[in-house]
Amino acid sequence: MISGLLGLAALAMPALAAAADTGQAAQSLQPLDLTGHWAGYISLVVMVAAYVAAMLEEVTELRKSKPMLLAAALIWFVIVLAYREQGRDELAVAAFRGNLQTYIELLLFIMVSMTYLNAMEDMRIFDALKVWLVTKHLSYRQLFWITGFLVFFLSCVVNGLTAGLLMGAVAVAVGKDNPRFVSLACINIVIATNAGGSFSPLGGISTLFVWQHGILGFTEFFKLFLPCLANFLVPALAMHFALPKEIPSIEMAQVELPRGAKRLLVLFGVTIALAVVFDMQLHLPAAAGMMAGLSLLQFFYFYLRKTEKAQALSQSEFSLFFGGGDIHAATANAVRFDIFEKVGRLEWDTLLFFYGAMMGIGGLGYIGYLDAVSHQLYGQLSPTLANIAIGLCSAFVDNGTLMFAILTMHPDITQGQWLLLTLTLGVGGSLLAIGSAPGIGLLGQAKGQYTFSNHMKWCPVILLGYFASIGVHFLVNAHSF
Repeated sequence: MISGLLGLAALAMPALAAAADTGQAAQSLQPLDLTGHWAGYISLVVMVAAYVAAMLEEVTELRKSKPMLLAAALIWFVIVLAYREQGRDELAVAAFRGNLQTYIELLLFIMVSMTYLNAMEDMRIFDALKVWLVTKHLSYRQLFWITGFLVFFLSCVVNGLTAGLLMGAVAVAVGKDNPRFVSLACINIVIATNAGGSFSPLGGISTLFVWQHGILGFTEFFKLFLPCLANFLVPALAMHFALPKEIPSIEMAQVELPRGAKRLLVLFGVTIALAVVFDMQLHLPAAAGMMAGLSLLQFFYFYLRKTEKAQALSQSEFSLFFGGGDIHAATANAVRFDIFEKVGRLEWDTLLFFYGAMMGIGGLGYIGYLDAVSHQLYGQLSPTLANIAIGLCSAFVDNGTLMFAILTMHPDITQGQWLLLTLTLGVGGSLLAIGSAPGIGLLGQAKGQYTFSNHMKWCPVILLGYFASIGVHFLVNAHSF
């Protein structure tokens, strides 16, 4: 019997040894907890200092990307040093590469989207829309609602800052003699832009993050349409009665769209469709579909350049040979069909800021701080209260940064709670004029008419719309919880 037991033990020894080796290997792949380490303390101080410097950009005139880029470099430098002390620096390098891949996918997606928007601007598509609205001789109240609804739907596919500035230009042009209308219209535009961008994965950085991480599918975002509509309508209805009733009298010259403008809009739609198909059907990053769309835009510009009218070509050759004013027109035409000129006009300061923010927050997450925050936030509070509180924070802190931080925490919450978080982070920035990019942009565009204090006066009704959207979400999406 004893020999039999010894035989069984001998047979079990290799399996036990293999299990022990597997356990040790798994443990060796786990990140180190550096929350109490010198590297953790340094990283935390550096990130806080960088974010404070970014928030003081208007005071110091130091572009926000500079401190964030430096912070990201320093954080990963100390992380790798700490791991090298343990002989495991390859793990930190692999973590850095993972965060870098996430950023690159975001960068390529935004690059293509904003390149198309710059192309549309050069084709005067936005100018034509602005002139069309202004020349309709509508009342102030009608323009208030039209600009609100237009930017609500436009921000689903167009960068929120671009959409907000476009409608802000309409409000300023129409209400140049009525500051009260401009102020109320700008507040409405900020709310509508943030609300419209929250029910589409293409509407903003935070929704793009959630889609990019595979948390929610492309069509699942549209469950937030009614909550976002409520967020826009509640304060808009309150402001409606404070609007002047008169009809403004203003005339503007007509804008003639250049050749290819309408086809450019079709190409943009095709590019968005490619991004969705690549993600949902081919399971490739959405950025791959966007890059395919960029190639279509390049070929389209090549076609436009090669098929210019013979008369225009002859005039350009004549001017180039003999000299004359048309040489400037020829140069401008070459620039108009230059894709790389449009890429160069991207908001690179913002894109580099997000690199610093994403890599810095990713570093803090790898150190272990975000897990600790997640346990406190989602462990001590209910997911609903936690998501509502995080949404309120987006009035002070960029929602894209907050969303990336939450995604790095990996909270174990239901689909309904992810939708709630997407909603609150998207619309929470409307509470303050400085809470979102459209608000900051309009403060400069309508300077003296739309102000921080004017926006604050309507904060109670905006907050009412915030909670109304949450209530509608729980009502219409109850099955998601």
